Amino acid sequence: MLTWEEDVEVHALHKQGWTISAIARHTGRNRRTIRNYINGVTTPGIRKPAREDPFEPFVEYVTCRLREDPHLWARTLCDELEDLGYRLSYPTLTRQIRDRKLRPVCEACANATDRANAMIDHPPGEETQWDWVDLPNPPASWGWGGMAHLLVGSLAHSGRWRGILAPAMTQPHLVDGLDRVSRRLGGVTRVWRFDRMATVCHPDSGRVTASFAGVAKHYGVSVAICPPKAGNRKGVVEKANHTAAQRWWRTLPDDVTVEQAQQRVDEFCRLRGDTRLRATANGKASVATVAAAEPLTALPATPYPAILTEPRTASRQALVSYRGNRYSVPPELASAQVTVTQVLGSEVIDIVTTAQITIARHRLAPDGAGVIVRDHGHVYALEQVAMAAAGSAGRPHRRKERIPPGPAAIEAADVLRRTTTGTTTTTTSSAVEPSAATASTVIDLSTYERAAHGRNTLA
Repeated sequence: MLTWEEDVEVHALHKQGWTISAIARHTGRNRRTIRNYINGVTTPGIRKPAREDPFEPFVEYVTCRLREDPHLWARTLCDELEDLGYRLSYPTLTRQIRDRKLRPVCEACANATDRANAMIDHPPGEETQWDWVDLPNPPASWGWGGMAHLLVGSLAHSGRWRGILAPAMTQPHLVDGLDRVSRRLGGVTRVWRFDRMATVCHPDSGRVTASFAGVAKHYGVSVAICPPKAGNRKGVVEKANHTAAQRWWRTLPDDVTVEQAQQRVDEFCRLRGDTRLRATANGKASVATVAAAEPLTALPATPYPAILTEPRTASRQALVSYRGNRYSVPPELASAQVTVTQVLGSEVIDIVTTAQITIARHRLAPDGAGVIVRDHGHVYALEQVAMAAAGSAGRPHRRKERIPPGPAAIEAADVLRRTTTGTTTTTTSSAVEPSAATASTVIDLSTYERAAHGRNTLA
C-alpha cells in the first residue's frame, strides 16, 4: 500500500511521460499496483479487506431504519437485527454506524443542550420511583383514543423495572398499577417517589392528598415528592421510561390486543431489562442478580380497595369485553353504553348502566383468558329475543329462490297496459257462440297463398 507521498510522486512521474514499468522499477513496486493507483482503483491509506465484510448484508436495513427514525436507539436496532440473523456484537453495530456515518443528523434536535447531573446514592431496598409514560397512537382496536398510558415502577438501587398499561391516569388506575407492578418487582421498598402528579399530592405544595394517604398506609411505605422542576431526581425511572418508549412501544405491531401488549412488555423486562450488566463492588452482575439481593417488604394479601371503573359498549350478542374476557348482560343492553366497576382485590365485577343501575355481576376471570362468562338468565332471555325477532321478520330469502309476480303485481300490470296501450281485456260471455267470439281473430291462409302466387307470376 502506497502512502500519500508516494502516490503524489507516482502521478507526477506519470504526467512527465514515464511508463508504468519505469515507475515500478523506480519505486520498487509491482506494475499492477502502480497501474491501480494511477487509474484511481486503489486509494492511499485504505486497504482492501482480506475477507468478506460480515456487516455488509445489514447495511441497507440499518440505513433505512435510521433514515426513518434518526433517534432510534442502537440497542433497539440491535434487537431487530438479532431477529434477522445478526450474530455480531452490539459494540460492532455502534462502530459500524459511526464509521459508515449511517445515522443522519436531526436538524430539529441539533440545538438541544445538556445540563449537569449529580450522582445520588440509592441504598438497596430504599426507594422505588414511579412515573407515567404517555404512549401516543395506540392500536385502534383497543378503543383508547389517541393515547395510552404506562405506569412504570423502577427499583432505584438495582434498576429493575416493570410497567402496567392503563387507558387513563386516574387514581384508581394508579392504585391498580402500583399493586400490580409491586407484585412483579417482588415487594415494596421503604419509600415510593413520585413527581407532582395530582393523584398523589397537591401539585402546588407537594403535600400528599388524603385519598392517597390511605393507599400509602395500606402498603406501609413513605411517600417522597420530587422538588419542582427536578425530574432528574428520579432519573432511574426516567431512563426506564425512555427504554419502554424506544425499545418496546416504538416497534409494537398494530394487530395486538391490550393483554398481548402487556405480555410483551413483561417479557421485554424479563429478557432485556433484567439481563443488563451493572457495576457492583464485587464486579459486574446482572440487574436480576442485584435486584434479588434487595431487602424488599412483602405486599399485603389484597390490593387497596379502590373502585376501578371503565366505560364499555356491549356487543350485539349482549357481551361486554373487560381485560381479555367477555361478560354477559341482559339482551336489552345489546349495543348500549355500560360501565364496568371493580373493587380492587375482589373476585367479582359489576356492570352498571348509564343510569347507575347495576344490571349484572360476574365472577372475574383471569386477565387475558379469552373466556365468555354468561349468566343463564341472560342466555335464555337473549335466545327468546332472537327467536321472536326472527319469527316476526320471517325467514331470510335464499339467493336462488324463485318468486314470480303475485296477484297485486298482476293487477298493477293490467292497469299499466290499459294506461299505456289503450287496449282492454274482453271477457266473453257464456251466451255467445265460440265461433262468433273468435271470428275476428281467425286468419284465412288462402289470402297468403294468392299473394304469393301473384309475386311468382310477376317474377
